[in-house]
Amino acid sequence: MTSISVPTGVTDPINQQILAVSEDRVQGFVAEPFARIGEMTGLEQAVVIERIRAMLQAGTIRRVRQTLMTTSLAPGALVAWQVPAARLNEAFDWLFANDPFTGHVVIRTTDERAAGAQYRLWTTLKVPVGFSMQRHAELLLERIGGQDVRLMPARKVFALGVGHIRRRGLEPGARADQPGKVRDATPVQLDPEQWRVLLTLKRELSVDEITEQPWRGRAEESGMSYDRFIEIAEGLERAGVIGRFSTFLEHVKKLTDGAQVTRYNALFHWSVPAGREIDAGCEVGRHLIMTHAYWRQTGPQFNHVNIMGVAHGEDRDLLLAHKEAIDRHLEEAGIAVRYTNVFWGGRSEIKPSEIDPRRYAEWLTQQGIDPASMRNGEVPVEL
Repeated sequence: MTSISVPTGVTDPINQQILAVSEDRVQGFVAEPFARIGEMTGLEQAVVIERIRAMLQAGTIRRVRQTLMTTSLAPGALVAWQVPAARLNEAFDWLFANDPFTGHVVIRTTDERAAGAQYRLWTTLKVPVGFSMQRHAELLLERIGGQDVRLMPARKVFALGVGHIRRRGLEPGARADQPGKVRDATPVQLDPEQWRVLLTLKRELSVDEITEQPWRGRAEESGMSYDRFIEIAEGLERAGVIGRFSTFLEHVKKLTDGAQVTRYNALFHWSVPAGREIDAGCEVGRHLIMTHAYWRQTGPQFNHVNIMGVAHGEDRDLLLAHKEAIDRHLEEAGIAVRYTNVFWGGRSEIKPSEIDPRRYAEWLTQQGIDPASMRNGEVPVEL
């Protein structure tokens, strides 16, 4: 067990040093991720392991896991739900507790005159290949007693990496020298052995697994040698389905010591001319404040917004200043913004979306739904 004397707060200098790297700087698959964090911070691996264990036990870190590029593994979408005000929190609770394929669940607000203001509940959704995301959303809409649902799949990804600690103190307009990278959102084909490693790899680490070689036990669980497990995992990275190794912090919730990592979560909307979506997304994605940036088509309900991004911060006015800097940058880049808006996050819960097709079939059966009725005509993944 970790000594209770080990500091666990996010304001501790050594913890800040670790978290500034461990949140989103360890990209791809790394066989010994805590050694890599040590190399990047200049700290001994033993110190990194001790501190991350302590922060996980204290609840400062809510989970430690290998993330996946789920846009490359299963069809997904940002989903906006119109739900009667009296049922909003009940719908929130149901989706978070009962749908493993729903990830982020957030209640958002905006100016009541703004396009889409009636869509207060926002989620992310993944549905395994071979099944219909639209039918899944319609099933959920019935379960929560909603009035309407809008699916907004990502066409391209321009920024993806939640690093709250390293983003503190950023000046509005701070941006990379190069535009954001364009990533596709098209699922790739994997064989059964790759899927076995992937589904084992993605599960969050327990405190006891935070060791010099955290994947050794997962290899045994998968019924293969450690070297073979690492070889397949490295191949999955080359296939473009591995994200980053990450220690996740709470976004808004107070930690056990009363501190908050962030206080505000802003979903920025921009509508740019057709044909300029990639240009605009790359310029938005280079701004360091952005944790996410996507090309999504929203339709008339949201005034034809096609670029979306998320930023987190401790000061609402500072987040708005960041957005104003991005707006100016788009104008300077010759990209006309025909409409823009901000949806502010309130109550939120976050969990990884399940992508296992076997788990999906089991869940449908539990819901009294024949899995065959949810097929979309594509060839499902066979594990």
